[in-house]
Amino acid sequence: MQIEGAGAVVYGGASGLGEATARRLAAEGAHVVVADLAEERAEALASEIGGVGVAANVLDEASIQRAIDAAAEAPRGVRLSVVCAGLGTPTKLLTRKGPTPFDAFEQVIGVNLLGTINAMRLTAQAIAAQEPEDGERGVLIQTASIAAYDGQIGQVAYSASKGGVVGLTLPVARELAAQLIRVVTIAPGLFETPMLAGLPQEAQDSLGASVPHPARLGKPAEYADLVEHIVTNPMLNGEVIRLDGSLRMAPR
Repeated sequence: MQIEGAGAVVYGGASGLGEATARRLAAEGAHVVVADLAEERAEALASEIGGVGVAANVLDEASIQRAIDAAAEAPRGVRLSVVCAGLGTPTKLLTRKGPTPFDAFEQVIGVNLLGTINAMRLTAQAIAAQEPEDGERGVLIQTASIAAYDGQIGQVAYSASKGGVVGLTLPVARELAAQLIRVVTIAPGLFETPMLAGLPQEAQDSLGASVPHPARLGKPAEYADLVEHIVTNPMLNGEVIRLDGSLRMAPR
């Protein structure tokens, strides 16, 4: 699918992987809607790249719909969504004080999994209403994590939520094939994102050195590279792509 002139919503688009994706899609000529809880950052980035910033919570249908409506103003209508919104709050099953409070699991799984489904279902409806171009209507791209496969101690909710995103990819791709919509998920490893930026530099360097090759943290622009390729390669569908430098996470 061509990117130029396409309406694209990037959920969680104001920072990290989402910001890099928004910048890349805008550079390729998309009409980008930066949808994020951080409204001021979303609007500032959108102003910089010639897009639209919208305050959006992936668990709130009305705010997602506002973002989709803004993307519908594109010359070719809504064609693309990239879900980067998520939480990485650590959770163990048990703590020294007893079981981890249930709402800690609800919050992470709610945003990461149910929020992804919410964004997908509403954007898919908008894309399905478009006229096909070169045999397809659009693409849904989600963000999982290698924690879906080798989650560490303290990642109970996070791994469960990302495992859910991995698990829904194929059935949704099969369902939406009738609407000529492709569905692909990216499972990143360790990347230079706000989630890791709070760590001391020594800790970041150590994490980067754990990656077999290249022995460094991934760059958000490399995630955006893959998004661009997924959009433009019509045979990529129903797949989860690990983007991790062959990293397999240790237990802790």
